[in-house]
Amino acid sequence: MTTPSGEPPAAGRECNRGHHAWNDEPVSAEITVFILDDNEVVRRGVADLLDAEDDIRVIGDAATQDEAVGRVHALDPDVAVLDVRLEHGSGIEACREIRSLHPRTTCLVLTSFADDEALLLAVMAGATGYVLKQIRSKDLVTAVRRVAAGDSLLDPAVTARVLERIRNGPRQDERIARLSDQERHVLELLAEGLTNQQIAERLYLAEKTIKNYVTSVLSKMGMTRRTEAAVYAARHLEARDDRPTA
Repeated sequence: MTTPSGEPPAAGRECNRGHHAWNDEPVSAEITVFILDDNEVVRRGVADLLDAEDDIRVIGDAATQDEAVGRVHALDPDVAVLDVRLEHGSGIEACREIRSLHPRTTCLVLTSFADDEALLLAVMAGATGYVLKQIRSKDLVTAVRRVAAGDSLLDPAVTARVLERIRNGPRQDERIARLSDQERHVLELLAEGLTNQQIAERLYLAEKTIKNYVTSVLSKMGMTRRTEAAVYAARHLEARDDRPTA
């Protein structure tokens, strides 16, 4: 098979689902979607469901966090549908990176469980919607259309409860007490969902220095992932007025 120009199509799902780019049909009203799920059956099922709609086109998918972040940046979808729990990485962390590196793409978090912690993470990571995999097919299609249009699918009452937990979480505990002032400040910024580069800009430090601080924070707190530390901080770190300014 060849394109109209006579060139063979590139390999990958993008070309299989990119037929609109090879004809004269307008694509301005079309919603482009990227899917992240480590279950191939789920990926294909969601893709087939969405592709059956005239105004939605799936342009790519991935099974891992790192692959998703890179391909979203390259493909520029309107919506990324992200599974929370992955064998390699996290859909929430992918959401955080996508929103940081590619803010035009809105993220719809898809999960199997009604998990308050996952919802908290989704809110902090910048997700526009949070739905369960048990959602009806037509409701998932509606959810994609709504987040593409800029609507939020996060229940205001639930979001308010999450933000209240962040503001009024338990006071500092032993893990946080182990940190230096600067490490604690870095942790606070992690809890705001900032990347290493954004924290470096905020503190006027080199990104490599921030990376070293994050490594030290994780080590002292006995954790392995920055997302885990961010959630912990959101719940346990008391607000301070004496934050260092540099």
